[in-house]
Amino acid sequence: MSMDSFGSRNSLAVGDREFEFYDLSAARDGGSGDFSPLPVSLKVLLENLLRFEDGSTVTADDIRSVANWSPDGSSAQEIQFRPARVLLQDFTGVPAVADLAAMRNAVADAGRDPELINPQVPVDLVIDHSVMVDHFGTSQAFRRNVEMEMERNRERYRFLKWGQRAFRNFRVVPPGTGICHQVNLEYLARVVWSQEANGVTVAYPDTLVGTDSHTTMINGLGVLGWGVGGIEAEAAMLGQPISMLVPEVIGVRISGELAEGITATDLVLRVVERLRQLGVVGKFVEFFGPSLDQLSLADRATLANMAPEYGATCGFFPIDEETLAYLRLTARPKECVNLVEAYAKTQGMWRDPDEEPTYSGLVEIDLATIEPSVAGPKRPQDRVPVRNLRSAAEKAIRESAGGDIDKRIATNKDGVSLGHGDVVIAAITSCTNTSNPAVMIAAGLLARNAQQRGISPKPWVKTSLAPGSKVVTEYLKQAGLLEPLNASGFNVVGYGCTTCIGNSGPLPAHLSDAICRGDLVVASVLSGNRNFEGRVHQEVRTNWLASPPLVVAFALAGTTRVNLLEDPICRDGTGTPVHLHEIWPSASEVQRVMDSVSASMFRKQYADVFEGPEEWRRLKVASSNTFRWDESTYIRQPPFFNSERHGKRKFGVRDARILALLGDSVTTDHISPAGAIQPSSPAGEYLQQQGIPPHQFNSYGSRRGNHEVMMRGTFANIRIRNRMLPHVEGGYTVHASSGDQVSIYDAAVRYDGEDVPLVVFAGREYGTGSSRDWAAKGTRLLGVRAVIAENFERIHRSNLIGMGVMPLQSLWDGGWNALGLDGSETVSIAMRNGERPVPGQELKLTIQHNNGRVREERVRSCINTENEMAYFESGGILQFVLDNLFRDAA
Repeated sequence: MSMDSFGSRNSLAVGDREFEFYDLSAARDGGSGDFSPLPVSLKVLLENLLRFEDGSTVTADDIRSVANWSPDGSSAQEIQFRPARVLLQDFTGVPAVADLAAMRNAVADAGRDPELINPQVPVDLVIDHSVMVDHFGTSQAFRRNVEMEMERNRERYRFLKWGQRAFRNFRVVPPGTGICHQVNLEYLARVVWSQEANGVTVAYPDTLVGTDSHTTMINGLGVLGWGVGGIEAEAAMLGQPISMLVPEVIGVRISGELAEGITATDLVLRVVERLRQLGVVGKFVEFFGPSLDQLSLADRATLANMAPEYGATCGFFPIDEETLAYLRLTARPKECVNLVEAYAKTQGMWRDPDEEPTYSGLVEIDLATIEPSVAGPKRPQDRVPVRNLRSAAEKAIRESAGGDIDKRIATNKDGVSLGHGDVVIAAITSCTNTSNPAVMIAAGLLARNAQQRGISPKPWVKTSLAPGSKVVTEYLKQAGLLEPLNASGFNVVGYGCTTCIGNSGPLPAHLSDAICRGDLVVASVLSGNRNFEGRVHQEVRTNWLASPPLVVAFALAGTTRVNLLEDPICRDGTGTPVHLHEIWPSASEVQRVMDSVSASMFRKQYADVFEGPEEWRRLKVASSNTFRWDESTYIRQPPFFNSERHGKRKFGVRDARILALLGDSVTTDHISPAGAIQPSSPAGEYLQQQGIPPHQFNSYGSRRGNHEVMMRGTFANIRIRNRMLPHVEGGYTVHASSGDQVSIYDAAVRYDGEDVPLVVFAGREYGTGSSRDWAAKGTRLLGVRAVIAENFERIHRSNLIGMGVMPLQSLWDGGWNALGLDGSETVSIAMRNGERPVPGQELKLTIQHNNGRVREERVRSCINTENEMAYFESGGILQFVLDNLFRDAA
């Protein structure tokens, strides 16, 4: 029960039900401060603090700091946020459940009750990241891919099914259902949550954290949530608050009207570009303005989804009539809709178009200025207008290959040749767009119009359609659009992230051979949100994000070296040129089909959401409160609780060696890849030593429950560049004492045997991309004590701390390049005499060069709060939680 220093506890009648709630207006009258100018997203945080005030983790001063928030950032006090629930996907969920299972073992080994370890808040895990596009372009693709998915992942799925039985407050949505964010949007989210406690039903905002960075998609529904690392999510599951600074909030005013033919994807790529230029890392973004009424809930979800790409913690839309309309469309109960409306209006969380909250900064987006766009070839923030793509693609080809960019390489398939810039993957995939009926229907209409003209994708294009949920398939089928999509090769291949997460599957052998022989720079076009190097497919060097209808258009064109707005995309059977505008569907056509989407579709598809396909139901698992670990190559007992080596951490490091010198924009894909495992890599060699042939490797993502694979995969991306070896690409380094060029994993093993600690240097934007906990876990297991970078992405910084690795920001100009490092140096990091560790402090970096020269510089600790300091010193969040459980149970 809350201390309620400001007398905020009140009652709310909705129909014939009465709820208790923490009334912001009553708190203001009780002296908390005037919250009325606050952005709505901060009002949600304020309510959370009122509800959890305990005088320790949440104090009256914490509440005042939010209620009296200053937009200039001067009120950036540390607060403890407790989300209502946690969302997991299976790539990050498997290691999270493995850690909980290992914690149960540790509790049992200490003679305590393993049932001490249980999620303290509702947790949903949606299996959506494991299906791969092995089969495509046929009516059997979905069935065959599901069969292969179940066969490859049987051990992982048994483990998750065990977890569903063993842990309280833990549900699993089986494979073949949908993408976690779309299932969250269409079914799991309530917008306003209610829970009975001590005979009273308390209503409060639906908030969450998730182990996928695109958890932010739910912000489009007025639910405050964001992505965290799996480590931080596990702590939240176990009842630990999330430590954060009260953020700055950037307001994005939406005005104007989208022109005919412009999609939400075109809009979000512009927003990503603009906000990346502004710099919103660590900040909230909140959308408002007169044209919000023109954006459907699905359009809002598209904008909210890509908050990680524009760098913000979240991209929030307040509750309004569109929110209620979507809840009704998706068959939420009437009682739920009524509670959302009453609660939001009572709490001042309802969007009032006549009021403009106070923001830390403002950005104007005029919808009338948005033009057809793609983004790439390596980063989602690098927007390219479609009219300029030919020149951008040719520039990327020259930078990567040089030479004759017009050459074509014959394949061993009759009449098929391949050239630079050709599209070999065209994938309608990922939560960004597959939640949005407008762009999915537009893709179907474009395929229909193409079919009527007798045109189809080029024979070298691997096409795929991975809907975000079964509802999408149903409305496409009922509108008669599934058949023309199938005729164009866009058959349903599965319900999951597929290509966007790197599960694009193998290219046909004749294409792979031509790419290799010609050293071709080929392209993928996908309706995803991530296109980092080596992510989509390791043979594809340029990757372009685009709307679903543009994906179909590029499949028809077969190349990125084209101006789709002016050039013909192909010729029909009569030899007549076909231009995109001739087959592009009108907005009125799209709207007519959208009007047929009904609540009955959602009610039908979610009626048995937790049942799963027959293959899932047939899985047999043991009933036990601790997991019976075996020597599986998918699930191994993690080492974080059973070795002194992984225990407490000291603040500082002495005589460390440099494992890698990395450049700017090193992503979590570079640090911990999710795609294919190369047979010659340390992870591939390990699997072969275990008797696993290469065709059974599966992917890094699917083996995240095995630390032996994942630590060998750390810094193993084939596109990573360690500047200690300027002419070598891939996960290699130099072992300092021997001078040998070896894999990063092998070097780490040698250094461990020599009892030598390690550091990594990097440039700007270190750790951008997915909220991948193994990027931090693997770093820790390799023996890295500190990462020194010019700046960090928010989630990865938190993950490093959560694993007991120091994130340090360089405080001199020019990064490590300015120090003349070549990787042979010895590095020490220390506090000044008499200091004790405090958040954000400056430390002394001492670099000893081989020639005896010593250089001293300053670095700043990116451990920002006292809670983070406690996590670090304990050796990580999980050890901190375990220590506290033992202490509390003593």
